[in-house]
Amino acid sequence: VTRNSRPNIVLLMADDLGVGDVCCYGNNTVSTPNIDRLASEGVRLTQHLAAASVCTPSRTAFLTGRYPVRSGMASPFNLNRVLTWLGGSGGLPTNETTFAKLLQHRGYRTGLIGKWHQGLSCASRNDHCYHPLNHGFDYFYGLPFGLLSDCQASRTPELHRWLRIKLWMSTAVLGLVPVLLLVPKYARWFPVPWKVLLALGLLAFLFFLAWYSSYGFTRRWNCILMRNHDIVQQPLREGRVTSLLLKEALAFIDRYKRGPFLLFVSFLHVHTPLITKEKFVGHSKYGLYGDNVEEMDWMVGRILEALDRERLSNHTLVYFTSDNGGRLEVQEGGAQLGGSNGVYKGGKGMGGWEGGIRVPGIFRWPTVLEAGKVIDEPTSLMDIYPTLSYVGGGILPQDRVIDGRNLMPLLEGRVSHSDHEFLFHYCGVYLHTARWHQKDCATVWKVHYVTPKFSPDGADACYGSGICSCSGDVTYHDPPLLFDISRDPSEARPLSPDNEALFGSVVKKIEAAIKEHRRTLTPVPQQFSVFNTIWKPWLQPCCGTFPFCGCDKEDDILSTAW
Repeated sequence: VTRNSRPNIVLLMADDLGVGDVCCYGNNTVSTPNIDRLASEGVRLTQHLAAASVCTPSRTAFLTGRYPVRSGMASPFNLNRVLTWLGGSGGLPTNETTFAKLLQHRGYRTGLIGKWHQGLSCASRNDHCYHPLNHGFDYFYGLPFGLLSDCQASRTPELHRWLRIKLWMSTAVLGLVPVLLLVPKYARWFPVPWKVLLALGLLAFLFFLAWYSSYGFTRRWNCILMRNHDIVQQPLREGRVTSLLLKEALAFIDRYKRGPFLLFVSFLHVHTPLITKEKFVGHSKYGLYGDNVEEMDWMVGRILEALDRERLSNHTLVYFTSDNGGRLEVQEGGAQLGGSNGVYKGGKGMGGWEGGIRVPGIFRWPTVLEAGKVIDEPTSLMDIYPTLSYVGGGILPQDRVIDGRNLMPLLEGRVSHSDHEFLFHYCGVYLHTARWHQKDCATVWKVHYVTPKFSPDGADACYGSGICSCSGDVTYHDPPLLFDISRDPSEARPLSPDNEALFGSVVKKIEAAIKEHRRTLTPVPQQFSVFNTIWKPWLQPCCGTFPFCGCDKEDDILSTAW
């Protein structure tokens, strides 16, 4: 294989997998032989960083090679940090060019199997302006949204749980008012006209209807399975979705094995509700979460097996990662249902702490990349974009800032120093943290201007609210917290002017870089505006006649992929 012949590309992305959940990153309780095989046959990155600590913005950055704030895909609100409704009107803007579109123009057959979570429609139910097929994918089979606990009828709802409780309470209060007013009416203390009672009763009912029409049907509205532009299941039958996705991924490889193809497998694993096939339940030493990780690893194995069988392995670049760190706050009956972020502090949803953004990063391309190589340099999920453009012979858009860097020189060992001097870590639209990788040495400094307030006090996450805030309930640091990540990866020892002579000059250097970075930002429409994020009945995808939506077109007997 010469460097110039364009490889097939298989991208594997887990959902909420912590860097400490995989054996080759130091976990010794969960078995992940297939992901470990990728690492031993390829290059493993140990300082691989997501551009956001939650799904939607991180995936936007991955697809576009740009900080999500540049495309308006970062949220100013704590409540809606990711897209919350398929019937909302925000999503990945049509003027953003994904790596799929670049490679599609270069003759690649492109497919997305699994989770999208980048929006669906803008103005009418079926305009599908944000659909994967509008963003460079020839084929899509999966969830235009993603997995939520709400997708399993028996589970405690996950979407806006505290808000829902408040809405129920408000409804009860409003409903009680007309009932209580019957007392003075019948006791004849003072007259209460029937019109007033009816009006108050109607108000309570309309209030209930206004919020329950969306939140009461989250499973039906958000948990949908699609093939291209068609709804296949509404609501999703979660027990079968893993087999269907795997079957589709293997069929895509078989269909386009003459290449070149780009297959992006965006797993539903290991997001709650941890839907796991029976044969994997009780399989691991780490409860249901471990079982779910092991099932995902098995799926990775099936995909690698298909590449081997078709003799495509030497000619295929395979990449494995996660969209953000493991979520620490998910617990059920005292059992941890989220991942482990190893030695790193914090987790999903926390702006700058390493645990929320440091993720696995493995590249395998036999004959081109050295097997078993480990790289400790700072790299980003945004780097995939220019890297794929380079190996696929695409031309990077010249009319916009691309924040990612081509990783091939680093992966091939032609250079030893990552191209990123500065990386900025946002929480929504707020810059919380910045990292400086010195050009002349291996030192990596990290400065925190804002950190989340953990609850209860002394905890290691935000158990009180379920996810940490980006603004409001946070701590502002002036002077900022400074860590030397190269020597203190778990961010346990903050440096100060007393114990670090370089404190002042490092902070100054990073502040100048932030100023420079902010100069490159241009105002764009905010995809997470209040209007965009509310549920709109006229945008709700529907199989059938709205509001009577529902179907299952996958009822034919599944071929025995199991």
